[in-house]
Order: sequence, then C-alpha cells, then structure tokens
Amino acid sequence: MAQRGIQMEEEKLCCSICLDRLKDPVTIPCGHSYCMSCIKSHWDTEDQKKVYSCPQCRQTFGSRPVLKKNTMLADLVEELKKTGLQPVRADYCFAGPEDVGCDVCTGRKLKAIKSCEQCLVSYCEQHLQPHYESPAFEKHKLVDLSKKLQENICTRHKEVMKIFCRTDQQLICYLCSMDEHKGHRTVTAAAERAERQKEAGLSQIKIQQRIQNREKNVKLLQQEMKALNHYADKAVEDNEKMFRDLIRLIKERSSDVKQQIRSQQKTEVSRVKELQEELEEEISDLRRKCIKLEQLKRTEDDTNFLLQYPSLTHFRESTDLPSSKSTPLQHFDDVAAAVSEARDKIEEILREEWTKISHALTNVDVFLPEAEPETREDLLKYSQRITLDPNTANRKLLLSKGNRKASNTGKKHVYSSHPDRFMKRSQVLSNESLTGRHYWEVKRSGIGMYLAVAYKDISRIGSESEFGVNDKSWALECVGFAFEFSHDNIKTSVSGPESDTMGVYLDHRAGILSFYSVSETMTLLHRVQTTFTQPLYAGLRADHFLGVGSSGEFCEPKDKINERFCCEFVNIGFSNCSTNV
Repeated sequence: MAQRGIQMEEEKLCCSICLDRLKDPVTIPCGHSYCMSCIKSHWDTEDQKKVYSCPQCRQTFGSRPVLKKNTMLADLVEELKKTGLQPVRADYCFAGPEDVGCDVCTGRKLKAIKSCEQCLVSYCEQHLQPHYESPAFEKHKLVDLSKKLQENICTRHKEVMKIFCRTDQQLICYLCSMDEHKGHRTVTAAAERAERQKEAGLSQIKIQQRIQNREKNVKLLQQEMKALNHYADKAVEDNEKMFRDLIRLIKERSSDVKQQIRSQQKTEVSRVKELQEELEEEISDLRRKCIKLEQLKRTEDDTNFLLQYPSLTHFRESTDLPSSKSTPLQHFDDVAAAVSEARDKIEEILREEWTKISHALTNVDVFLPEAEPETREDLLKYSQRITLDPNTANRKLLLSKGNRKASNTGKKHVYSSHPDRFMKRSQVLSNESLTGRHYWEVKRSGIGMYLAVAYKDISRIGSESEFGVNDKSWALECVGFAFEFSHDNIKTSVSGPESDTMGVYLDHRAGILSFYSVSETMTLLHRVQTTFTQPLYAGLRADHFLGVGSSGEFCEPKDKINERFCCEFVNIGFSNCSTNV
C-alpha cells in the first residue's frame, strides 16, 4: 500500500505537458504547476496573440506571468529521486503511428480520446479534463476522434467552416458567406447535414432494394444454371439413347444381312454338293459300263453279245449344271453393293441432319433474368391472344367467342372423335404451347371453376385426367371465393380477396407458376417453383353444380379504366418464389 501511495504521489509530481517528472517546477497564477521549460515553450507559441493560458484549465492572463521556482515541489521531486522509484507509465497509453495523438502533449504524445469541434484540437484523457470541469468549455462540442480536424478550417480566413453554400455545394466559414458567397443560398452545416441525412435514409432504402434485386437475380441465375445443367444432361442422355437406338438398328440390320448371306450360303452349298454327288455317281456308272463294253467286245459268243449290249448302251438322263450368266461371287457382290448404297444414303442423311443439329446447338442461350412487372398495367403492355383447342374440349363444354370461352351447359355437345379429347372431366386445353414467360387472366362465373396448366401428354380418360390429381398438371380450384391449389393430388388451401377475375403467371424456364386475384390491385394467391420438363398448355375446367353451370373466359385486353376485368397472355420477367414443389 505504501508503494502504491508513493506511486500516486509520483503521478501528482508529473508535468501535464511533458507527462514526465517535474523539472524546475514552477506554479502559475491559477495554481497549476509545470516544468519551467515546458510552460515557457507553451507560452512562446502564444506570444503573437498576447494572450497566455493554462494548458489545463485554460484560464487566460492578460500579460505573461513571471515564473518563479516552486521550492516545495522541487524538494519533493528531489526526495523522490533519492528513493530510486520511477514513474509508472503504461506504454499502451502513448500514441502509435496509426493513433491520433494529443495535440497538447509535448514530447512523446499520449493517445487522444476525443476531439473538440470548437478548439479543433484532439485531447488525451488528462488534457480533456478542463472541458468537463471548466464552464469556459461548456458550449464546446466533443466528438469522436478525427484526423481531419484541420479540413474544417477555411484556408482563406482560418475560421471553422460551419456554413454550407447550396449554390456552390461546399462548406464555407462565416466570413466567406459575407464575402465571395454573398447572396448565395446558405444554411448551417447542421441543417444541411439533417437534410442530407434524410436523403441518406432514402438512398439507403434504394440501395437495400437494389441489393435485394441483385440477390434475387443471383438466385434466378442459379436457377437458370440448374435448369441449364438439367436440360443439358437430359439432352445428352436423349442424344446417347437415340444414337444407341440407331447403332442397335444398324447392328440388327447388319446381323440380318449376315444371317441371310449364311443361310443362302448353306442352301447353295447343299445344292452344289447334291449335284456333285449325282455327277460323281453317274461318272462311276459310266466307268463300269465302259469296262463291261470293253469286255463284251472281246467275247466270241454272238448270242451273249446281243443280249447284254442294249443294257450297256442305255444311258439314264444326264445331270446337267444349272445355266447361269453369273457366278455366286457376283451374287454376293450385289449384296455388298446394296449395303454400300444404304451406307452412303445414311451418311448423306446424317450430314443433312447434322447441319440442323449444329444450328440447334448454336441457338442454345442462357436466359438472363429481367425485372418482373409489378402492376397489371405493366403486364398489359405484353398482352397476346390465347384460344382453346376444340379437339381437347370435353363434350359437356360449349366453346364460344372465338374459342376463348368455355361453358358447362349440363348437356353433351356433338364433337368428332379425337384422341386428345377429355372424356371424363369437363376440361379443355389451349391451342398455344407455353415455353417462355406468360401471363393471362380469366373471368369466371358460376360455382366451380379451375385454372390450370398441364403437359400435352396428360391422360384423357379416367380420374387421372383431372387437373391437379397427377404430376402432369397444376390447378387452382375456385369455388365461390374459396380457393384450393392442387398438384399430384396434394391440395393446399388458399385465401384471398373476392374477385371474379383471376390471373395466372408462368415462367416456364425458371419453373415459376403464380395465381392472382385481380381487381383494382393484384393479390398473389399462391406461387410455386418447380422444374417444368415439357411445354405447358393453359387449361380450364368448368363444373355444373345444383343446376348451375360455370364458365371461364379469356377476355381481350382493354383499357384499364373502362374495363378492369380482362384476360391476356403475356411474356413477362422472372419473379421470386418461395414454395417448392
């Protein structure tokens, strides 16, 4: 404890300017003590102003005080020297190269902790105390440390720049406002800062919105990359399968030709062997007769000669070789020539088709995301017509208004037989296939109405043909003002405002499907994101319930004010989706 007391005394005997043990201590009129050389150096810098101040309390003196040695402090300093104790100094308190040093400290500067906007000086903890204790500094504003305090000084008038000239868009001092900026629109720097701070808030919101948009675009590009990889892998797989099929077909035809050649070879070899055996047998018989005739010619018995001669000179019908103008080798040459001709034709076809394949490959591009229109008015700029395909319409549906309206009348209508016709449910698909970005609206009436998209190969018979109960269709059921989304027989309840006009947005490549309730505003009812592997077709289903039939109509786009409810088929930009299917 005694040691600590000595250390505390040691700290009291330090000069607040050099922060070292007092040397030749002197006390100035305000009562504070300094090294004689330190206070002289400090006042030397104030000689021009003819006003001298205390570095600690900032009390000013009209004339430079006469300095006299403080004998009591000098004796205490000498007593401490005899003890051999050194001042306790923490190196971490000194300012480093990257720190802001105290502007009052002489010699090795301590770290500053605050800056004063009025004094334009940075202070360490010790030299800052007068700002807290003396009323003279009550109006001074202490701020966080700044290395650029001098930038706040007007280079012309050496005054603090506290005025902002809006005419020239720059900070000025009070004298500038009375001189070269006279008549300009000026406000205080604080007022301009408040105004700019409001703008900064708005700019920050815009930046955040831009960040969100860019993040959305990054996600969309990631989705596009995923879809690109998916379709590329599928194309490679399909390509390999088709070429495997082609190679297998060629191998099968090669095997067939080989088998036919071997079969023909076996037949012809067997026939030749049979002819050869007949000829060899005939040669043997003729040789026997030749020997017997030679023997018969030598016999002297006339009777015996005459009796045997007829049998030896009688020949059976001769076995002749089949007449042919060509040899078997020539026959097989004809086969090789026919195969060669087929090969040449296949090569020619492949060359022609390869040009088409190459052209298709060069047309593959990455679809970069575009901003999705946020209002119905924006969507109407891209409107197109959409019509229904009569060959797909169930017999309970009556198509009208240029095949843009489907109504369930409860009666069967006469339609020709067609494999694309829905047989069980009162459904119909569009003529147009959807592979890009599209939007359309349907005005509905009645109780039961479905909006859907489906693949072309959706079943046409049985319960599997119903929109939403299979993996080939997506549907929103509208019963009154209650909604239910379904896909692959999984149903999701949906809530939304009352409206008899419904909107559907499809981004085929991004795998986005959204359903809207359309009135004076557009309300998103349900949104899904998946991967579409085939072109889609717009679908309608109109039910007949309790003697009341429902209908759905794709309307012509009209002026938004005169006709709010209409339907359009439009290409639009990507949208961000949250529900995965």
